[in-house]
Amino acid sequence: MVKPLKPYSLYPLLHRIRRRCPFRSFSSKPDFTDPGLPNLVHRVCEILSNPRIQWRGSSELKSLCPKLNPYHVVQIIETHHNTDSVLQFFYWISKTHFYKHDMCCYMSLLNRLVKDMNFAPADHVRILMIKACKHEGEIKRVVDFLNEVGRKGLPYSLYSFNSLLIQLGKFNMVTAAQSVYNELLNSGIKPSLLTLNAMINLLCKRGKVREAEVMLAQIYQYEMLPDVFTYTSLILGHCRNRNLDKAFQVFDQMVKKGIDPNAATYTTLINGLCDDGKVDEALCMIEEMVENGIRPTVYTFTVPITALLENGRVDEAISLFASMREKGSQPNVQTYTALISGLAKSSQLEVALGLYHKMVREGLVPTTITYNALINELCEGGKLVSAIKIFDWMVRHGRLAETETYNAMIKGFCLIGNVERAMILYDEMLKVGPAPNVVTYNTLVNGYAKRGYLDNARRLMEVMKENGCKPDQVTYTELVSGYCKGDKLDVASELFQEMMQQGLTPNLINYSALIDGLSKKGKVDDALILFKRMQEIGCRPNIEVYNAVLNGFSKEGRLSEAEKLCSKMAECGLLPNVITYSTLIDGLCKNGGIDLALKIFHEMERRNCLPNLYTYSSLIYGLCQVGQVDDAEIMLKEMVIKKLYPDEVTYTSLIDGLVSLGRLDRAFLLLRRMIHAGCKPNYRTYCVLLIGMQKKMAAQHETVDSHTLDEKYVIFETFCSLLVKMSEMGCEPCTDTYYILIAGLCRDGRSYEADKLVEFMEEKGLSPNEAIYCSLLGAYCKNLRVDAALDILNLLTVRGFKPPLSIYAATISALCKRERIEEADVVFVDMIEKQWNGDEIVWTVLIDGLLKKGKPELCSKLLHVMNSKNVPISKQTYLMLAREMSKANKLVEENRVDEELQVLGDQRPG
Repeated sequence: MVKPLKPYSLYPLLHRIRRRCPFRSFSSKPDFTDPGLPNLVHRVCEILSNPRIQWRGSSELKSLCPKLNPYHVVQIIETHHNTDSVLQFFYWISKTHFYKHDMCCYMSLLNRLVKDMNFAPADHVRILMIKACKHEGEIKRVVDFLNEVGRKGLPYSLYSFNSLLIQLGKFNMVTAAQSVYNELLNSGIKPSLLTLNAMINLLCKRGKVREAEVMLAQIYQYEMLPDVFTYTSLILGHCRNRNLDKAFQVFDQMVKKGIDPNAATYTTLINGLCDDGKVDEALCMIEEMVENGIRPTVYTFTVPITALLENGRVDEAISLFASMREKGSQPNVQTYTALISGLAKSSQLEVALGLYHKMVREGLVPTTITYNALINELCEGGKLVSAIKIFDWMVRHGRLAETETYNAMIKGFCLIGNVERAMILYDEMLKVGPAPNVVTYNTLVNGYAKRGYLDNARRLMEVMKENGCKPDQVTYTELVSGYCKGDKLDVASELFQEMMQQGLTPNLINYSALIDGLSKKGKVDDALILFKRMQEIGCRPNIEVYNAVLNGFSKEGRLSEAEKLCSKMAECGLLPNVITYSTLIDGLCKNGGIDLALKIFHEMERRNCLPNLYTYSSLIYGLCQVGQVDDAEIMLKEMVIKKLYPDEVTYTSLIDGLVSLGRLDRAFLLLRRMIHAGCKPNYRTYCVLLIGMQKKMAAQHETVDSHTLDEKYVIFETFCSLLVKMSEMGCEPCTDTYYILIAGLCRDGRSYEADKLVEFMEEKGLSPNEAIYCSLLGAYCKNLRVDAALDILNLLTVRGFKPPLSIYAATISALCKRERIEEADVVFVDMIEKQWNGDEIVWTVLIDGLLKKGKPELCSKLLHVMNSKNVPISKQTYLMLAREMSKANKLVEENRVDEELQVLGDQRPG
C-alpha cells in the first residue's frame, strides 16, 4: 500500500463523507434547477439495458449525452444493474468531445469494480484516474483514496506503480515518488526499466544527480541496461547543475556504448548550452544533429530562440524560427510565445503583434502564458490600448486571466497614472478571482505613490493586511520613497521603523530609499546616521547608496565631505560610475562651482566613464547660471554628436540662459529646434519664454518692475503673443500645447485667464480635450466657481468622459462650501453609478473630500447612499472611516456613527 502523502486528517476518508463522492473537492454537483434530472439518468440506464439494440449506435443516447455531466454519470454507475455495461459506457462517453470525467466518476466506478471483484478493469481505471490528475493537491487526495481501495483488495500492479511515479514526476514531487518506490520494493514487485527511469528522470529534473546515480546502479543490479532515456535524464541533471563538462561526458559515454542519442538528448544539451550563455555552440549542435540524421523537434528550437532574443540577436532568432519548417519542425504555441515575448521585450511590439495574429490564423490557440507575455510587454511599452483589446478578448472568450495577467494590466494603468482604472481591475480580482498577490498590491501602492496619493497608498497597505497578504520589503520601499518625495520624512521614517517591528529586516533597497529621500531633502546628517547603521548590521552599501549621500553633500556645498566619501567608496572597492560623477557635477553647478564641475567632467572622460544626459544637462544649467551661454550651446551640440538627445530639462536650461541675456530670438529658435526634435516643452519652458517676452515689452514701455520676474504675473496678452509667435516660426500650437499652458494657469489659481485661453484656442479651430476640461474643473472648484464646475462636469458626462474621483471629490467639496448640499448629493449619486472601487470612493471622496474638511453630516448621508447602491467596502476602510468620523464629527454621537458603519458593514462581501 502506498503511504499517504499527507496525514489522513487532512483528507477525509470514505466513512467520514457521504458515500457517493469520497472527497468534497471532487464532488460532482447536480443541476438542481433541472426538473428532468432523474428522468435523464433513468432513460440512459434503460437504453443501456435494452437487449434489442446496440446502445452505442442509439440515436436517442447520442442526443441525450450532451446533457450529461459527471454527476449524472456517477448516478448511472451506481444505479445501473450491469457492471460490464457501466464500464463500457464509462469508456465510451469519455471519448466524446463535450464530456470529461471528474474524480468522483473514477471513484464510483472503482468502488463498484472492487466490490464486484473485477480487479483487471479496476486496475486500468485506477491508472486512468492517476493520469487524469491535474495538480499536486489532486494527486495527493487520489493516493489517499487509492489506499482505501487497496485495503479492499486491489493492490498496486507494476503498471499502476509506474503510472503513479510518472505522474508524481510531472509535478516534481520527489519525496512522494521516493515513498512510492519504497512501497513498490516492499510489496515484492520487481521494478522495471521504466520504473527506474521514472525515478532517475525525476531526480535529475531537480538536479539530484548523485541520488539518480544510485538508481542507475540498481538498473545493473536488476540485470538491466540503461537506455537512451536513462542517459538523457542524467545529462539533464548535469545541465540543471550547470555542469556541462559532466553532461558531455555522459553523452560521449552513451555513444561509446552504442546507444544512439535521440532528439531529446540533443535538445537537453542545446538547452543546457543556452542556459550557460553558449548560444553559438547550441546553434552548432542543432546543425550537428541534422547532419547525423536526427530531426530536431519543436522543443529543440524554443530555448535557442529565447536565448538569441535575450542577447539582442533578434534577426538571428527570427531566422532560426523561419528555418524550423525547413528542418521538418512546425512551430507550436510555446515557440510562438517565446518569440512574441522576446520581440516585445526587444521593443519590436508591432512585429510581436503581427506574429500573434499569424499564430491565431494558423489555428494555434494561444495559452495564458502567450497572453501574459504579450500584455505585459504592451503595457511596459505604453501600448495600453492594444493590451486592453487582448485582455477583453480573453474575458469574452472565456480565457480566464491569471493573477500575472491582471498584474500586467494593473501595472500598465499605473504607468500612465490611471490608478483608478487599475483599482477597478483589482476589484474584479476580489469579486471573481484570481486572488491579488503581493505583486498586485505593491504595483498599486507604487501607482498611488507616484501620483502623490500617499494616504491612499498607505490605506491600501492596511487593506492588503486584512486580505491576508503580508506586506514585504518592496511594499515599504514604495511607501518610504513616496513619502520622502512628498516631503513627509517623519512618516517615511515611521514606516521604516514599522517595517522592522513587523519582523522584516531592512534590505539594501529599503536603506537606499530612505537615505536617498533624506539626502534629497537636505537632511544629509540623518542620512549619514542611517548609512552607518546599515553597515553596523552587515548591510553593505552599494554605489547607489554612496551616490545618494554624495548628492546630499553636493547640494549643500559640503565638498570636502563629498571628497572623503569618494575615498571611502574607493577603499571599499567601489569605482565611481556615471551617476557618481554626475551627482558631484550637479551639486557644483547648482552652487556656482562650474569650473570644478568641468574639471570633474574631463576627469570622468579620461577614466572612460561616458557622461550621460543628466551630466550634460547639469553642466548646461551651470554654464547658463554664470552667463556662459555660448559654451552651453557648444555642449548641446557635443551631446547630439554623441547621440545623447537633450530632454526638456536640458533645452529649458539653455532657453533660460538665453532669455536671461536678452537673446529672446535665439531662445525661440532653440524652442523650434526642441519641438522639431520631438521633445515636448513643459510649463516651465513656456514660462521662461513668457517672462522674457513680458520683460521685453515692459522695457519698451519703460514699466519694468520686480513682478515681471514671476510667471504668476505674466499677463494674458503675453500668452497670446507666445502662441502667435510659435505659429509664425512654424511651430503651430496644438491641443497639447494649450493643455500645458491651461493646466499651469489652473495650478496657479488663474482660472479666468485659463477660460480666456480656451476661448482663444477655440477661435483657432481647436477643441479642448478631457485633460483641459478636468484642469478647468479643478480650478473652478478651488475658486468656488461651482456653476462653471457643474457645467463642465455635465459636459464631460454627455461626451462620455469619466472624470477622476479627485475631480468628483473637489466638486462635492466646493458645493458643500457653497451650502448646495442637494446638488452635492446628486453629483455623488451620478458618480457611484459609474464603475469604481468602493474603498477608493470612501478614501478620496468621503474621508479626504468631506471628513477632513469638517463635513461629517454629509459624509454620513453619502455613506447611506453607498449602502443603498450596494457598493462594497473593506473592513479596514470601515475602521478608517470610523476613526476619521470620531475626529471630525462633534455633533453626531459616537454610537450613531457605529450604527451607521455597522449597517454598511453588513453588506460587505465575503
